[in-house]
Amino acid sequence: MSHDFSLGTVDVSLTPLQRFEEFLQSRGKRVTQQRRIIVDRVFSHHEHFDADQLLEQLKSQVSDQSVSRPTVYRTLSELVDAGLLRKMVLNDRSVYEHDYGYPQHDHLHCEKCDKLIEFSSDEVKEIREAVARKHHFRAVGHRLIIYGLCADCSRTKRAARRLDLI
Repeated sequence: MSHDFSLGTVDVSLTPLQRFEEFLQSRGKRVTQQRRIIVDRVFSHHEHFDADQLLEQLKSQVSDQSVSRPTVYRTLSELVDAGLLRKMVLNDRSVYEHDYGYPQHDHLHCEKCDKLIEFSSDEVKEIREAVARKHHFRAVGHRLIIYGLCADCSRTKRAARRLDLI
């Protein structure tokens, strides 16, 4: 069994912006400057984020054009529909991550600090396929989020307990 939990890479033929423009055009929607600004910001680096965090980043970005809250929410929804972003709901908060150009992966979610740790596991894929075979089901993907406490939050909790004993 392999225990390398790192993510690999996926080759794509179009940039996220090109893919999004293609998606919008196929639906008869305009490619606006605000949408381009949002896509550029979202795909400038890989991180998990929510709409409020994106709005803050856009406000701090030097730009001649501002992007409204409704435009951000609408564009995030379109990016999910286009297969560019994946939406997860964690603690009643919608969190987004890159989907286009990223391999299948799963998450560890710290319920205390909200940290998300990505990992990929061949063992999880093997279990998915075995369960699918057993039920005569053709699996095309899955989403696994394991909830708990990260190492930092676990250390803090243990340290607090020791102090309570004094």
